[in-house]
Amino acid sequence: MAKYHLPDGSLKEFPAVVDGATLAASIGAGLAKAALAVTANGQALDLNQPLPDGAKVSIITDKSAAGVEIIRHSIAAQVLARAVKDLYPQAKLAIGPVIEHGFYYDIDFPTPPSSEDLPKIESRMREIVASKAKIVRKNFSRAEALAYFASKAETYKQEIIQDTPAQSGEVFGMYHQEGTDFVDLCRGPHVPALDKIGAFKLTHLAGAYWRGDSKNKMLTRLYGVAFNTQKELDAHLHMLAEAAKRDHRKIGPALDLFHFEEYAPGAIFWHPKGWKLFNDLIGYMRQRQEQAGYVEVNTPDVMDRTLWEISGHWQNYRQNMFTTTTEDERVFALKPMNCPGGVALFKHGIKSYRDLPIRMAEFGKVHRYEPSGALHGLMRVRHFTQDDAHIFCTLEQMDAEFRSVIGLVMDIYKDFGFTDVRIKFSTRPDNRLGDDAVWDKLEAALEKPLKDLGLAYSLNPGEGAFYGPKLEFVLKDCLGRDWQCGTLQVDMNLPERFDISYVAADGSRQRPVMLHRALFGSLERFTGILIENFAGNFPLWLAPTQVVLTGITDKQNPAVEALCTRLKAAGLRAEVDLRNEKVNYKIREHSVGKVPVIGVVGNKELAEDTITIRRLGSPAQTTLKVADLISQLQAEVTSKALPPHALNLDEEAA
Repeated sequence: MAKYHLPDGSLKEFPAVVDGATLAASIGAGLAKAALAVTANGQALDLNQPLPDGAKVSIITDKSAAGVEIIRHSIAAQVLARAVKDLYPQAKLAIGPVIEHGFYYDIDFPTPPSSEDLPKIESRMREIVASKAKIVRKNFSRAEALAYFASKAETYKQEIIQDTPAQSGEVFGMYHQEGTDFVDLCRGPHVPALDKIGAFKLTHLAGAYWRGDSKNKMLTRLYGVAFNTQKELDAHLHMLAEAAKRDHRKIGPALDLFHFEEYAPGAIFWHPKGWKLFNDLIGYMRQRQEQAGYVEVNTPDVMDRTLWEISGHWQNYRQNMFTTTTEDERVFALKPMNCPGGVALFKHGIKSYRDLPIRMAEFGKVHRYEPSGALHGLMRVRHFTQDDAHIFCTLEQMDAEFRSVIGLVMDIYKDFGFTDVRIKFSTRPDNRLGDDAVWDKLEAALEKPLKDLGLAYSLNPGEGAFYGPKLEFVLKDCLGRDWQCGTLQVDMNLPERFDISYVAADGSRQRPVMLHRALFGSLERFTGILIENFAGNFPLWLAPTQVVLTGITDKQNPAVEALCTRLKAAGLRAEVDLRNEKVNYKIREHSVGKVPVIGVVGNKELAEDTITIRRLGSPAQTTLKVADLISQLQAEVTSKALPPHALNLDEEAA
């Protein structure tokens, strides 16, 4: 008698071992129809695989996140891969994993396809899905799998098998579609048949080195998105279209904020307007941190290798560091993180328990090597500024510091209009410093305030930093996209490695707890997020140029210049446009330039000390006293109000 434990605690019994399809059918016809795969003791299996006796089992359906992931994987490994082999028989398949919202497949084409070829590939994919063929798994031995792919000249599959560590009783999953000769290597599981495939679309292609190594051959990566229903797919495609209109890589240069150069990959050339915006963010954060009891410090960009060996970065992060050797054979590294410098500052001089907590903030420039293919505008660069802070406190003070940081980060995000913030609790990774006893203590301490404050959070197992567990704060923007920004990490490892201490009340030397904290995270990345979230229509307090003034004719130019001086004296960032162009042309140009307020002065306005303004995103024109305008704009800046009008990006594109 075979027994299976269901998620609701009930027990299912059968005369002998059964597979997932049989189990689902015994529970109900609806479940059997929706079933895609099954988990047994946490391991995902195909519906036709036997379930071990006594296992805890759960049916994976097309409505679950795990089910959608299986659909996406099946599209890549069975539908896209077969379509490519049908259309390009000489192509060699590499890997086709699931990614957020979809999938990709890396393929070695004799002649790489172009974007114009995607509709042809997608059309063949739809023909394959229409066949509704069953997908069947067969287990091969290592020798059988190698021999099969050798016969097909699939060299990448052979390499994957050869590089897989040998295990006792190992098998390699080989999936094929009934009625065809297509076979692909995969751990699975896959949907039981192609009629379970949801809605999909190929989106783009790109180059990708085999296994991410620039020394290897460049392959073609075909990307696609997939969802359970066409409605979900359409919504996602609409979001992508909106995101393309908001792309900071287009808006930033168009607004004269920044640009990139080939001779400085992953580094930003900030223009005056962009640098103003960037420094306003720093100024805002500096003020909030001073109010919260932080002191600002600065540490060197280049430090000796020995520092990074003590911190553990040399052993754990060396591949991402920029290093150099001087004439006297000393090895230095550009700092990839600010933490060791903060520890060195704490270690300088004697610290007493009366000094704690010490909250040291630093707008430190860090340098991390990223593969060129991973670079993405402001979002992923090699040189960026972190709004780091390192808090040194006692064990007894730790909980209060956690609560203070959590409250600060949530309040700061509200000032930028981000009210939907999710918290992820990331625990110990495989590659880590310190013993399990320390990690047990740190994880429990970091999780406690979340529970006490009643904050919702999700567990992110294995995603902590190598020196301690962390909280990640994930923002949701106006398009519903998630952006991980702030972090809070607790660390008792670096204080141990650097042997730092404070003098306790009893005169003994005690080890402080070190907290790592960033709120914006990378200021460059946060700037990119703001550009896309607001589509360049920044809140007035952040706008590099807040007001542009112009006259109806050049006769008003002296008055326009005098008014500009008046606005500047009131603390507003104002400019004049005295060009010999029509007013409507100027208004259109500055609207495209995302200037929040455009003011027009004519003879009537001069006589009445008024101004006619137009706010970005609104066609309405309002005439008011200059003093009233100044008062209103000052209040808007002080309150850090969000833009009063949203932009219609479709109208702008027209």
